[in-house]
Amino acid sequence: MTEQKGKIIKVSGPLIVAEGMADVKMYDVVRVSANRLIGEVIELRGDKASIQVYEETSMLGPGEEVVTTGAPLSVELGPGLMEGIFDGIQRPLEKLVEASGARIGRGIDIPALDHTKKWTFNPKAKVGDVVTAGDIIGTVQENEIIECRIMIPYGVSGKIVEIYSGDFTIDETVAVVDNGKEKVNVTMLQKWAVRRGRPYSAKMSPSEPLVTGQRVIDTLFPIARGGVAAVPGPFGSGKTVVQHQLAKWADADIIVYVGCGERGNEMTDVLNEFPELTDPHTGKPLMKRTVLIANTSDMPVAAREASIYTGITIAEYFRDMGYSVAIMADSTSRWAEALREMSGRLEEMPGEEGYPAYLSARLAEFYERAGVVELLGSDHRVGSITAIGAVSPPGGDMSEPVSQATLRIVKVFWGLSASLAYKRHFPAIDWLTSYSLYSDRMEAWYDDNVDAEWTDYRRKAMQILQEEARLDEIVRLVGMDALSPHDRLTMECAKSVREDYLHQNAFHEVDTYASLAKQIKMLRLIIDWYEVSINALDGGANVNEILAVPARDGIGRAKYITEDELEKIDELGRMVKSQISALIKAEA
Repeated sequence: MTEQKGKIIKVSGPLIVAEGMADVKMYDVVRVSANRLIGEVIELRGDKASIQVYEETSMLGPGEEVVTTGAPLSVELGPGLMEGIFDGIQRPLEKLVEASGARIGRGIDIPALDHTKKWTFNPKAKVGDVVTAGDIIGTVQENEIIECRIMIPYGVSGKIVEIYSGDFTIDETVAVVDNGKEKVNVTMLQKWAVRRGRPYSAKMSPSEPLVTGQRVIDTLFPIARGGVAAVPGPFGSGKTVVQHQLAKWADADIIVYVGCGERGNEMTDVLNEFPELTDPHTGKPLMKRTVLIANTSDMPVAAREASIYTGITIAEYFRDMGYSVAIMADSTSRWAEALREMSGRLEEMPGEEGYPAYLSARLAEFYERAGVVELLGSDHRVGSITAIGAVSPPGGDMSEPVSQATLRIVKVFWGLSASLAYKRHFPAIDWLTSYSLYSDRMEAWYDDNVDAEWTDYRRKAMQILQEEARLDEIVRLVGMDALSPHDRLTMECAKSVREDYLHQNAFHEVDTYASLAKQIKMLRLIIDWYEVSINALDGGANVNEILAVPARDGIGRAKYITEDELEKIDELGRMVKSQISALIKAEA
């Protein structure tokens, strides 16, 4: 396509309007002014195009030139993505620092991937094989744990007539496919428009959990592998720490973390922590399986809107290799605010609280790209994307539009509570308001793969917490001493579930992660103590003596028992039962 040139007639912050753009298409990328700023067409009226610019627009004025590229906003996909740190439009931040220093300069055009680095390509297909889009023809070992699988691009099929082995750049031909009409050169590089989901063969219903190592999530409100979840909560309730914990410990092959409009120091924490932390699944640094998209609150607002799409497209690329991918978006509220600002500058009719009328549709477009899918290709492999978005409602008001639109889409709601945060109970996920619509579907998986009694213990824990909420009203009115001995035991058990089980210290080297095996042993310890205590009470034991058994102190310390010493939790359970049973005998 030949370049089309227009002229700026209006500048309004990150939005510019150019005339003479009759032949451009929606979402085409343009270069603005002599500085070659990157922009994207978001509205067309006659020969006038409204363009959101992903860089600082100060010093721009009417009459300056706008040149179209003829292509939509796209990302580069290939070897070199892992361990990468990119801005909202996939420019590598390390290269940007080298080019312009600590503050990103304007108009810097740096390719996302290194086009000069040689990668060792190991062919898996051979000459004569008939291939179709999505088939894996070879692999590249990106680092110690991630294998980049080179796929036939979408739209290409036929017979392999040449395939090579050795070291190549991502632009060099590694295979040649004859489609019957022409020979197509296949390279390790793919480009994909970020606003268009990558195709797949079929979408399937999620059936197994994404294990996070966070007890309140895995036990009470699990998320399925390929599911979608929201983490809403007011300022200071721990949304970012929850997101960081999920990024660190979730049982996914690849993590894509999108820092969308949040504070820069939070992204700095990620950059500092992840290379130092050891992945419990591989024993290697967590950064080895992580891609970071950093578009912090001081970076251009328009790029904030693009960063979500950049992240989900990279996630889809790894999904297409057959990996399980988890994408964290922190936070979708800041992304929605960018939508609102651009909508206001376009002078569109505002919806509720000034957000555009298409807010719900855009949120759904993002979350619907998650899921478990059967992929293209002849081997019928399966990949998944699990999407977890933080929501930051102003003042913790869950009735605001972004929260409500998100709740209509997601199936897991981890509602963060300001009152729990003020009590220093973290994660501050409120067990009375949160829910997971995947729980019932995955009960059989937990019973078959973790423990046959998992579902029973989970339900008992929820019943005890709900009973505590009912009794709490009475305690506030007349005090704990007015409760019956049975109710006192229920309150004590609920306290133990809350403080000894659900409370989890993200910064403690042992407590930060709990395997499912440890979770069921801890939960069994607490619930069995409660049931044995109730039996002892019915057998004539005194409630104060039951609460004072020495072994009960160990229940609170069980969370600090390492994964290598889980049998100590079983020993503690036997000791608790023995000491409480002794009280019955003494009364008899």
